[in-house]
Amino acid sequence: MTKKKSTAAAAPKGAKEMTANRTGAPRPRVTPWWRKKSTRLGLIGVVLGGITLGTWWTWHQGWGPRLLEDARWNTIAWTANIGLRIGEVMVEGRRETSRDDLLAALRVTRDAPILAFDPKAARDRVEALPWVRTAVVERLLPDTVLLRIEERSPLALWQKEGSFAIIDDAGEEIPGATADQFADLVIVVGEDAPAHTAGLLEILGSEPMLMERVQAAVRVGGRRWNLRLNNGIDVQLPEEGPSRAWSRLASYEKSHRVLDRDIKGVDLRLPDRLVVKRGTPAKLKKKPARKGRST
Repeated sequence: MTKKKSTAAAAPKGAKEMTANRTGAPRPRVTPWWRKKSTRLGLIGVVLGGITLGTWWTWHQGWGPRLLEDARWNTIAWTANIGLRIGEVMVEGRRETSRDDLLAALRVTRDAPILAFDPKAARDRVEALPWVRTAVVERLLPDTVLLRIEERSPLALWQKEGSFAIIDDAGEEIPGATADQFADLVIVVGEDAPAHTAGLLEILGSEPMLMERVQAAVRVGGRRWNLRLNNGIDVQLPEEGPSRAWSRLASYEKSHRVLDRDIKGVDLRLPDRLVVKRGTPAKLKKKPARKGRST
């Protein structure tokens, strides 16, 4: 009996055989663990975590801030070497504050690196000076520090408990200011006088010629003012409408020269009349002598 030859072709040499499972479907190819996506992501996470932990530990030990600070000062030193040094200080708005006080507050040193100068800290120190209300400090590269200040304006001499204090246009005392520097200012008396002085002087300023004769103002009952003129005459202003009463006195003075007569007072509290009090004017207390100031 003749044997039948197999018709199955032989596989080419070198060809890979694909194994089949029981259902005849090809099996999936096996991927090494180090090439899996999840493994790679895990390794990246470990590396990033290590970097983060190392950075935190370095910073926590104080090395990071020191390194940054060293780098900052090295950079500032380099800028100084190329010419960014303090060579000039310009000041605008100074009247009462001394030059030495301003320079001490600025803390500037000629030829120091200008980028090492802190304008904000300098501004805070300058604004702490008694006369300074506001300050602006700027660095003008390459070598200039500019200081602009707005000083407080002396408004009046406030007499309290036998002594004098200088008050500004906000009614606040100016520390360090002395009466002999501003003896030509109007004297105000009364516990609440400083808070109302600016309003009074605005009223008096509406009649400049008459205002020049006012030496002192006394706050009465927290409601109104009594004025003392430079010849000893007292003027009683009303609580209501003091500006109109003051203008009425100015008009009457132009027509009748009443304030040059031998009288001791003028009462303006009645809205439709002016009451003159006859007698000898009161003697004036001596004001502080004005002394010169160095600028």
